[in-house]
Amino acid sequence: MNQTILFSPLGGTDPISMNNCRDGSMLHICRVYKPSKIILYMSKEILENQEKDDRYHYALERLFRLQGREDAVIEEIKCPELTHVQEFDFFYREFQEIIGKIFAEMDDSDTLLLNVSSGTPAMKSGLLVLQTLGEYPATMIQVSTPAEKMNEHSHKDYDIELLWEMDEDNEPDFKNRCRVVQCPTLSKIKNEEIIKKHIAVFDYQAAAAVAETMRSEDTKPYFKYLKMAEARILLDFPTVDRWQKEIEENCLPIKSGDSRKYFEYALNLSIKLKRKEYADFIRGITPVIVDLFEIVLKKQCNIDINAYTNDVRGVRNWDDKKLEGTKLQIKLNKTYKGNFRCGPVYSDHLRILIQAYSGNRHLCSLVDDLRHVEANIRNMAAHQIVSVTEAEIEKRTRFTGKEIMDKIISMFTYTGMNMKAESWSSYDKMNQLILKAMESVN
Repeated sequence: MNQTILFSPLGGTDPISMNNCRDGSMLHICRVYKPSKIILYMSKEILENQEKDDRYHYALERLFRLQGREDAVIEEIKCPELTHVQEFDFFYREFQEIIGKIFAEMDDSDTLLLNVSSGTPAMKSGLLVLQTLGEYPATMIQVSTPAEKMNEHSHKDYDIELLWEMDEDNEPDFKNRCRVVQCPTLSKIKNEEIIKKHIAVFDYQAAAAVAETMRSEDTKPYFKYLKMAEARILLDFPTVDRWQKEIEENCLPIKSGDSRKYFEYALNLSIKLKRKEYADFIRGITPVIVDLFEIVLKKQCNIDINAYTNDVRGVRNWDDKKLEGTKLQIKLNKTYKGNFRCGPVYSDHLRILIQAYSGNRHLCSLVDDLRHVEANIRNMAAHQIVSVTEAEIEKRTRFTGKEIMDKIISMFTYTGMNMKAESWSSYDKMNQLILKAMESVN
């Protein structure tokens, strides 16, 4: 129906103030927004004023003629018994019922305006609380006084016809004193706090799920960040890249190539550690350790194991023919006392080769420590139903989870991947960007 409907209690300066000869709030909203239907809420005192000189209808009808829209409708909600106009609880329940009925007769094309400047403090508060609770999607309008200070009320010798003729707001260049009150609903505030808590623990799936239950206009500035973060924690790089195109700020230190894969996987491990998902953290270290050892072996020792291996159904295996008679075979055989057999490439094989052909003591120590961690707790976490705690990790490996993660990060310095130290805090930077985008909504 494309109606604009105004619901308005009435107060001491309605419809026109005797003290300044300017519109009261109700009339001024009608002047600016031109509602097609005005619903006036009338207490006993307001009804007495209306019956005395028809002031509210008179002012509105004159305004309609001035605007050339005499088809506007005025409805009244009369409350002749209403004398206790300062009781907040009454007006909250009263307005909840009234506005509910108004909305039941509206369609999606209609707009409801609420006048939160007229009426008693209890009436205004009742409307504000209704909006804050988010029960009905209405637009709250506040009207400032011409002097931008508290109005004085006077009704003695009220002459509506004279006041209309003297009303300065009838001039074509009248000043618009209306302002839309931006009052976030409690549900919106609550949901945003929940989203922030999920972000703080890097649970982007949960944060995005909460955002999806909210109005899209409330989440639009930051929803794309949440979806990118959700894809990032899942290592879903194509989806990350699609969302990144919609975001001005960049929070991805590495955007392509194998370096990105290894770096993001290691970052993912660090997030599991921060979330105290110790079992997942421990189970996840083997793939990155094997890959890092291989990259380091090639970079630091000039040994590319691709020359000595083949793939069998996606599993890297040593190749007997390629390995036969090489220094690698001799070293592995010697270390395993003649018992080395070709099969899958394990991190221990790579550890042996790095220590044999690298003269870097720090690197050799890192390799030893990480292999020690893998050997002493990783298999237990992967193959047994056990509780993995920080204390258990330290007991079995001599290192805390953070120390293990720091060693993995140190390994990257030997890979030739050009990564800055601050890159390892990129999830924190991403969280800050999300929170900044959330703040821009309010």
